Amino acid sequence: MVSVTDKKTGTTSKDLLDIEQWLAVLASQHPPEAVALIRRACEVAERAHAGQNRISGEPYVQHALAVANILSGLQLDHETLAAAVLHDVVEDTELTLEQIEKDFGPLIAKLVNGVTRMDMIRQWHSGDDGGKREQRQAETLRKMLLAMADDVRVVLIKLADRTHNMRTLDALPPERQQRIAEETLNIYAPLANRLGIWHIKWELEDLSFRYLHAERYKQIARMLNERRVDRERYINQFMKTLSQTLAQAGVNAEVTGRPKHIYSIWRKMSRKNVDYNQIYDVRAVRVLVSEVRDCYAALGIVHGLWQYIPGEFDDYIATPKENNYQSIHTAVIGPEGKTVEVQIRTHGMHQHSELGVAAHWRYKEGSAQDAGFDRKITLLRQLLEWKDDIAHTEDDGQLRSDLLDERVYVFSPKGDIVDLPAGSTPLDFAYHIHTELGHRTRGAKVNGHMVPLTYVLQTGQQVDILTVKKGTPSRDWLNPHLGYLKTARARNKAQHWFKQQNLEANIAAGRASFEKELHRLGLAAVNFEDLAHRLHFPHADDLFAALGRGDLKIAQAIHAVQQTQTPVSEPLSNLPAPSSAPRREGSGIQIMGVGNLLTQLARCCKPVPGEPIIGFITRSRGVSIHRRDCSSVLRQRNQNPQRLIEVEWGGVAETYPVDIRVVAVDRHGLLRDISGVLANEKINVIAVDTLSDKQKHLAHMTLTVEIGGIEELSRILDKISQLPNIIEAKRETG
Repeated sequence: MVSVTDKKTGTTSKDLLDIEQWLAVLASQHPPEAVALIRRACEVAERAHAGQNRISGEPYVQHALAVANILSGLQLDHETLAAAVLHDVVEDTELTLEQIEKDFGPLIAKLVNGVTRMDMIRQWHSGDDGGKREQRQAETLRKMLLAMADDVRVVLIKLADRTHNMRTLDALPPERQQRIAEETLNIYAPLANRLGIWHIKWELEDLSFRYLHAERYKQIARMLNERRVDRERYINQFMKTLSQTLAQAGVNAEVTGRPKHIYSIWRKMSRKNVDYNQIYDVRAVRVLVSEVRDCYAALGIVHGLWQYIPGEFDDYIATPKENNYQSIHTAVIGPEGKTVEVQIRTHGMHQHSELGVAAHWRYKEGSAQDAGFDRKITLLRQLLEWKDDIAHTEDDGQLRSDLLDERVYVFSPKGDIVDLPAGSTPLDFAYHIHTELGHRTRGAKVNGHMVPLTYVLQTGQQVDILTVKKGTPSRDWLNPHLGYLKTARARNKAQHWFKQQNLEANIAAGRASFEKELHRLGLAAVNFEDLAHRLHFPHADDLFAALGRGDLKIAQAIHAVQQTQTPVSEPLSNLPAPSSAPRREGSGIQIMGVGNLLTQLARCCKPVPGEPIIGFITRSRGVSIHRRDCSSVLRQRNQNPQRLIEVEWGGVAETYPVDIRVVAVDRHGLLRDISGVLANEKINVIAVDTLSDKQKHLAHMTLTVEIGGIEELSRILDKISQLPNIIEAKRETG
């Protein structure tokens, strides 16, 4: 067992903690009611863990006390200390989370539950990833941080738990020592570094290094020990000279020696490819001052006394590290030509470097949170995002957006963590695991319960994909209105499958889908060859093939139809010439060639924004707005051509009434389900007309709804069509 001495209690990690003595120490830091809470937690843990011993032979409750004692050194609040004492009772005893919440409140129960959930990470990290290991470990750490960002104290408890486990690692078999040490070095030590808790980071690194590279550890340790007396004598004289000079200059400073860490020495030797004698910070001192200005005054004095070494100066005060670490680092050539590293920082910076984010939860007896508390928490949230750690990819901008957006973290049945953009579905999960799995997906279970493939996944859920032996993607999966696929990666894989199919099938499927959408939206006959040319396709079949493969979205083609559609008859003649047109305030219609006129949408065809329109001047109700292919307008071309006027859609956002016809197998709750879709889409329903055919068991519905444009109409029709028992949902054009 590695021995670590606790500064407050004077005990080492080899000693068993006496509960009463430990509580007596805490009584000097916390009010009586806080100590009473921790005492109750100790009593509950002692009873719950009664008869349980660790592999090292010590009573299990000693581990819980040691974890809480480490957190006490970080000056955490009494709720966190109580949760640390109880952190293993739910997993290892018969005590339930409900009992903890009843006895200690929801906050402590939440912290205990969070630590238990973090143990799920172990299963994921057990494999051998070869050359990709380092990249995947960093990704795992980011996932863990984000998943636990709800309360960072959960992570602090887990770090303390791992620290004590590393101190007692001697008791385990060599193969487990290696596995746990590697996991600690690659996940937990970087986690402590990210949170700025430096003394935990150094201890975890040194302990891990001791078990992973025992010979190198012992070699560097011998080098440090062989020269310890000379080094300490030299450092003491260096500090004396520096302290006297600082005092003479009026700089109030505390100068101390800085402990050396074996792992950091070895890393520098490896990174710089140098031997032990060329490591500059083997001899190091730290200068603590009161104000930032004193840091730079002290720096000037250090450089005035000794020559500094170029390339070994870092000003982390002017440019803090990502975890908000601040200090000045410099290396100088001291007496006898020996190099010494000097760190200069304020007492506040030093406290932050020792406690990191734990400083945000320091207990303040009888006082409210300070004014900067919320700001610090905001900074912590930003710290935990890790967005700057994601490397650029060679994929398109949408894929990079997927990586940078808010994430969800779900588990596979084997316990693997899968990182997906927020809003992802089981289909996205399946395609993330393997392309073929996505193609063959036919259902999904989340936490053991069946869910639709459009279900939106949440962090912490376990996803199980149900497949068929031979399956293919559905074209509905590519429809963004239906919500099957969120990620660009999954959509690309589904689209690629369709590209590989034969051309005739793509042409047929694309034409069928396009004509179906035109029919549903009530759009007039389209010249497909002209449309293909406008969309830069040589022929209509090329257009249909692109639609069938998913290279071109149906919504894009519909938009092109709206822009290019012309009346089915001869062009209307004798219309007023276009001119700069005033527009009636509040209207969404632009009247060409005349002043302000009252406008209204014709009930016969109910045009919507984007469709070609024409105006008809009525005798008493202003200008009636029709679709250009409306049969009423075509009749007026011969009867009253002088009353037709050019109009266009204006820029004012409005909604317009549209009739939707729905045919479905009659059932209970049908109208309620349709109304639910419209309510979710925030669509206003003006009128509903229903008719039931009892003999054929069919329901015919006509709904008049207010929409803002053709794209919104298409989305609504898609949603309604996906409801059970719907036979047809289309626009009614009269």
